[in-house]
Amino acid sequence: MSERPPITGNDLPPGPPPTAAAKLAFGERIAAASDSRRRFFAKWKQVPKPARWVIGILGLAFCYALPSLDLPVIPTTGTDFSSMLAGSVVIYVIVALGLNVVVGMAGLLDLGYVGFYAVGAYTVAVLSSQHGNLPWLICLPIAMFVSMLSGVLLGAPTLRLRGDYLAIVTLGFGEIIRLLAQRFDWLGATPGISNIPPPPNIGPIHFGVLDSKSFYWLGLTMVVIVYFFLSRLERSRVGRAWTAIREDEDAAELMGVPTFKFKLWAFAIGAGVGGMAGSLYATKTAFILPQNFELKLSILFLAAVVLGGPGNMPGVVIGAVVVAYLPERFRFLDTSRYFWFGVALVVMMIFRPQGLLPRRQHGRQIEPPSEDPPPFEDVREGDPDLEGGAHGAATA
Repeated sequence: MSERPPITGNDLPPGPPPTAAAKLAFGERIAAASDSRRRFFAKWKQVPKPARWVIGILGLAFCYALPSLDLPVIPTTGTDFSSMLAGSVVIYVIVALGLNVVVGMAGLLDLGYVGFYAVGAYTVAVLSSQHGNLPWLICLPIAMFVSMLSGVLLGAPTLRLRGDYLAIVTLGFGEIIRLLAQRFDWLGATPGISNIPPPPNIGPIHFGVLDSKSFYWLGLTMVVIVYFFLSRLERSRVGRAWTAIREDEDAAELMGVPTFKFKLWAFAIGAGVGGMAGSLYATKTAFILPQNFELKLSILFLAAVVLGGPGNMPGVVIGAVVVAYLPERFRFLDTSRYFWFGVALVVMMIFRPQGLLPRRQHGRQIEPPSEDPPPFEDVREGDPDLEGGAHGAATA
């Protein structure tokens, strides 16, 4: 009897790739987490509306009191917790909500959103410090209007493009804004603009360089206003038009939706919210320069939306908090913290590509066809001409 040749590595059946193997290993846990989330939201809908309002108000009160709480896990090491909340978290949340209008609701890929952020910041800096002395409360609506105007001027000739082509155009817009601010002395050039005044004091709430809690409360109030406005807008005719454009622009246009007009609205509203965040950033730091508005910041803004779940505002808020908080939480790792932060994002996108809290899919689920044959029905029953065959017809 001849001996069987030894099995080599080439003779073994190919195994699943590492990513697929990891998904097989952790797929059950991810599915269980998704089912738990669905059950939680189903039970949440059954809670009476007044009770939900009370829970929401208590949660909002907790957010306002967060800088004063001495929680052992949340505070950051190496940086002031209140300053991190005011200078990073609330600003990232406002920016992510505005970018979610463009990317999540309307389905447009924008890689130059930092340009609108810079327009809002430089508008406040120029009008309140460089070439004027206007108060911040007047500069804020002007900055939002200028940002919306820049969004319209960018979107009018470019929104006929789609996908990667639109992304390249918006990427160029963000770089053009930064280079213009760096080139012209009227905008501060490379040294930037300093001595930007803070907002006016409101009773016992003072806005100064060391008053981080006041800026956090101001930013959180702006987040609540923007969230309420965008949530109402999402449920309106404009939001339904954005959903149709995001799902299938050609089909939406065939159904009579003026796609260009609503895409321009998305660009303008998203730009206005970005300008609001930029104005808050300028008055918080009291000093801006072109290096504060580089491309990597725009990528982080987009990462916050994608990580949280495009099109779902609660998920976008959570994604913005994670992107702004984690690098500061692991500051003790020095420069390697960005490496581990990137690794965490990559792992998250592998196992949860739809985001932490993806948007709910509205639609009717089609049941799979049954393998059993349909039950037999006697078509002669109830019909006197057919009952009993030919005998029934003869007796009739």
